[in-house]
Amino acid sequence: MNNYRAILCTLIFLKFLINASISSAETSIYKKIDLFGEVLEKINKEYVDEIDQSKSMDSAINGLLQSLDPYSAYMSPEIFNEMQTETSGEFGGLGIEVSMEAGVVKVISPIDDTPASRVGIKAGDYIVKIDDIQVQGKSLSEAVDLMRGPVGSSINLTIRRVGQKKALTFDVVREIIEIRSVKAELLKKNVGYIRLTSFNENSGDQIRKQIKKFEKNGNINAYILDLRNNPGGLLSQAIKITDFFLDNGEIVSTKSRKASENRKWFAKKGDLIEGKTLIVLINYGSASASEIVAGALKDHKRAVILGENSYGKGSVQSIIPLKNSGAIRLTVAKYYLPSGKSISEVGVSPDIEIDEESDEFRIKTETDNQLNYALKLLNG
Repeated sequence: MNNYRAILCTLIFLKFLINASISSAETSIYKKIDLFGEVLEKINKEYVDEIDQSKSMDSAINGLLQSLDPYSAYMSPEIFNEMQTETSGEFGGLGIEVSMEAGVVKVISPIDDTPASRVGIKAGDYIVKIDDIQVQGKSLSEAVDLMRGPVGSSINLTIRRVGQKKALTFDVVREIIEIRSVKAELLKKNVGYIRLTSFNENSGDQIRKQIKKFEKNGNINAYILDLRNNPGGLLSQAIKITDFFLDNGEIVSTKSRKASENRKWFAKKGDLIEGKTLIVLINYGSASASEIVAGALKDHKRAVILGENSYGKGSVQSIIPLKNSGAIRLTVAKYYLPSGKSISEVGVSPDIEIDEESDEFRIKTETDNQLNYALKLLNG
C-alpha cells in the first residue's frame, strides 16, 4: 500500500499546481493523471489476486514508452546493468537482436556463429512462445529475461515465419556470445571479401587494416562488403566506414525535435580502394548503421547493392539513466540518406534483388546463393 499512497499523494500535489492560467491541453493532461491514480487504486482494492505493485508500475512505464515506437523501452536497474555487461563484448544468450512488434518478439537479425544462427533462426521471425510461456502481453525486457539463462541450458522457441503455415520450433542451447565484428577473406584470388557483423568501437579500424592488407595484393580488383544480418551499432563507425569508399559528399543526416541537434556528416577525400568495384550485400537483417552505409553508397552510385530489402530501422536511440539506477531507451532522432529519404519503416532497396534460395540458406556457405551471385557478377 505504501507505494500507492506515495503515488496518490504525488498526484494530489500535482493537482494543486494547476491554476487559472493553465491551458485546456494541460488541464486535460492533469485529468488523465487523476484517472491513472484512480485506476491504480481500483486495481489495488478490487483485483482478484494480490499484485506486485513495483512490477505493475514498471509495466505502466514500459507501456508508455513502447506506445511511441518499437525501440523505446524502460530498463529496470537489473536489466540496465545486464545491458552494460553485454556491451563489453561477451554475454550469455542465444545470439539474436530483437525488437517488439504487434505484441510479440521480432528477430531483427541473428548474430553470426551463435546458437540462434546455427539452428536456423532468421531475420523477420516472430517468437510467439518461449518454452511453454506465451510472449503475447509481455514487454520486450520480460521476453529477453525469459531467453536468458545459465550457459549450457536449453530453451525451446516457437516461431512464426512469413510464408510458413505451421509454427516452427527450435531447441537452442545458451552460450557465451563473443562478438567478432570483422571477418575478411580473399575469394577467387582477386576479390576482397569483408564481412561486418556489428558496428562497435573497433570496427572501422579493423576494416581499414583489412583493406590495407588486400591492397598490398596487386591482384585485387573488386571488393564485397557483407552487411547481412548486421543489426547496426555506433553511428560514428557507420560514418567512418562509409567514408572509406567515398571522396566527397554527404553521408547521413539526423533530424531531431530540437533544431540545435540536427546534424549532417560529409565524406573526406580519400577512397581507400581507389575506385575499385564494390558490391554491398544486404538482407532483412541489415538494420540501422548497416542501412546508413548501404544507403549512402547507393545514393552516391559508389556501390552495387545486392540481396534483399533491409530492415528499416532509421532512428537514433539514446540511453537515458534514471534516478533509480535504471534507464530508458528513447528515440531522439531519425536518419536521412544523402537523397533526403528516411530509412524508417522503408529500408534500403537493393539494385539487384536476390532472395535467399531455401530454408537451408546459411551465410558464407555453399548454400549462400547471394554471395555466389555477387562473385559471378564480378567475374563475369
